[in-house]
Amino acid sequence: MAGKFEVYEDKSGKFRFRLKASNGQIVASGEAYETKAAARKGCESVQKAADGAAVTEV
Repeated sequence: MAGKFEVYEDKSGKFRFRLKASNGQIVASGEAYETKAAARKGCESVQKAADGAAVTEV
């Protein structure tokens, strides 16, 4: 099973997203957004940016 993004409302009423691995561990999370739609766009942005992204050491 692949990982999944979850969009949720935090305690302050803002919307956030998190990326969970197939084992349920949170591996990434996003900033607070004013709307659920904006948080969803944040997920989509990460999906596009990470597709085939190289891993580099800095």
